[in-house]
Amino acid sequence: MTVMVALLRGVNVGGAGKVPMADLRRVVADAGYGDVRTYVNSGNVLLSTDGTDTEQVAATLRAACAEAFEAGPDVIVRTRDELRGVVAGNPFLGRDDDPTHHHVVFLAGTAPARVPDVEVTAPEDLAVAGREVYLYLPGGIGRSPLAARLARRPGPGGTARNWRTVTTLLRMADEQG
Repeated sequence: MTVMVALLRGVNVGGAGKVPMADLRRVVADAGYGDVRTYVNSGNVLLSTDGTDTEQVAATLRAACAEAFEAGPDVIVRTRDELRGVVAGNPFLGRDDDPTHHHVVFLAGTAPARVPDVEVTAPEDLAVAGREVYLYLPGGIGRSPLAARLARRPGPGGTARNWRTVTTLLRMADEQG
């Protein structure tokens, strides 16, 4: 069995996209996945499957969620091993160990991430690796000029998670499989 993490974009934030986690667990299980668990209320799902194709799992969950929830959120999926690589690849961990300063934007699709054409002003920073964009935001994401600029630009969709969530999801995935 392959352990995967599904990340739903834009659920239960800002009053939009209400997706109760108990309902989400049921939808994922009904879609044929096992060992379904959620973490916090923002659309983080751990699951197991016989397959290894994250894009197929994302498409299946996207369709199931669109049918079950008014929000119809986008879904981005990574295997446990891919998530382990994301954690190991954070280039900003040497700057400080405050998890509120570190964020990862998980991009949809299979194409490698590209450095976005946005102004980056110190002390904030960004880097790309694999299909992720790493953000160093020492003032947090809520008041970050860089995060605001990234949110306004067109391009491939993604979903951001703070470092505590990313590392907790990896720990949970390791426990699961």
